[in-house]
Amino acid sequence: MDNGVFNVILEYLNIVFLVFSGMLFTLYLLMAYFATRNSIHYKNKNSFGNITKTLGSPLAPGITIIAPAYNEGLTIVENVRSLLSLQYVNYEVMVVNDGSKDDTLQKLIDAYHLEKIDREIDPDIKSKPIRGIYKSTQRSFAKLTVVDKANGGKSDALNAGIFLSENKYVGCIDVDCLIVPEALLHVVKSFYQHSEKRVIAVGGVIRVANSCKISGGTLEEIRLPKNWLARFQLLEYTRSFLLGRMAWGRLDSLLIISGAFGFFDREIALAVGGYDTNTVGEDMEIIFRMRRYMHDRKEPYHVAYIPDPLCWTEVPESLKIFINQRDRWSRGNLETLSTHKDMFFNPRYGRLGFLSYPYWFFYEWLAPLLEFIGCLAVILFLYLGILNWDFFIAITITIYSFSIMFSFYAILWEVYSYNQYSRTKDILTMMLAAILEPLFFHPLVVWSSVRGNYKKLFKIRSGWGSQVRKGFAKA
Repeated sequence: MDNGVFNVILEYLNIVFLVFSGMLFTLYLLMAYFATRNSIHYKNKNSFGNITKTLGSPLAPGITIIAPAYNEGLTIVENVRSLLSLQYVNYEVMVVNDGSKDDTLQKLIDAYHLEKIDREIDPDIKSKPIRGIYKSTQRSFAKLTVVDKANGGKSDALNAGIFLSENKYVGCIDVDCLIVPEALLHVVKSFYQHSEKRVIAVGGVIRVANSCKISGGTLEEIRLPKNWLARFQLLEYTRSFLLGRMAWGRLDSLLIISGAFGFFDREIALAVGGYDTNTVGEDMEIIFRMRRYMHDRKEPYHVAYIPDPLCWTEVPESLKIFINQRDRWSRGNLETLSTHKDMFFNPRYGRLGFLSYPYWFFYEWLAPLLEFIGCLAVILFLYLGILNWDFFIAITITIYSFSIMFSFYAILWEVYSYNQYSRTKDILTMMLAAILEPLFFHPLVVWSSVRGNYKKLFKIRSGWGSQVRKGFAKA
């Protein structure tokens, strides 16, 4: 094949990447616009009224917080104490001990004076066998229920909690997350803010708690993570939650609610069969099914999103654990998109079929693969001596500059809206992270995505992996 053919191929590839990049820039600009509009609207709408008095009433709807626990013996007592101190009257904390091999269950029994109770359990419940249900003998811990079951994974444990709950709403969280005391007030308010539509799910922003001061399950001081990998993730979370999901919430097209902080209308969650235990992307997949369920019945509905900093979690500081996490996320994306592929440009699903699904397909799943192929193409063309240096340098500088500007906007909008990191040094550090991220962090994300897709496509068995947490800093 002569150089003329290579040059034609190269020109076509240049056009493909140029068009793809241009569309990506346009989408991100629109995302920033809609997110800004929605943030301003949310702040104005919630700037008056006292939700504590209204939703602190015993007449407020019941909600069950379901927290799966597997080998959490080191921190389970303090984590549950934090959940029991939320500012809401009518709620239950249901800890599902998912076959822990350590002393998780025994520590709960000792700390909260638990006794096994007799309760009839539906034999058709969609989870691994339940070995016992425990309640406290002390009135001060009356809100706590502990379910002990055989190990089946996080999705299985959440399903057990959903089926055993008797409240109108259920919240599915990670037991090691820190939820601020007023979180349930905001959640339940979101379920009742749309009179014409049924709110079937409510998601919230996830904040990074690495290096923060925590005492007795209470966030005492917000600090910027000391670890650079955690700082990059903080920047990524700020963009994703404050701009990305806020924009999709504005368009009523949100397709994912974080597994660390998600709340559901229990009736609809049961109607779709709960979580899918055959995927590692269960938090995304259940939203797909709940939306499809409402669409198929032509019932007006809404998936709400709360931008207030209500949930704080620890992100990986180990490179190996981080790559395994993103590997799992990419496999979950592919599994969900494959399961619901009939939604792709399907007019039956409106903006979900023509906007949300295509965006997730092209820019959340396909984009990292194209980036990886592009890098290989650059290496190949460089080796063959046919690389168009002018085009390569121009598009690289353009993409890099746009990436930094978008991150800067996310940082400045966070300062304007919630100002969690108020010190000038912290803001400048985050801006430095934005400059370094495309060079050091983003390639890791791309590689993790490629690895996850490779495992899924070639059926290489790989499960959840483990998240070894260092623990919150004590005050």
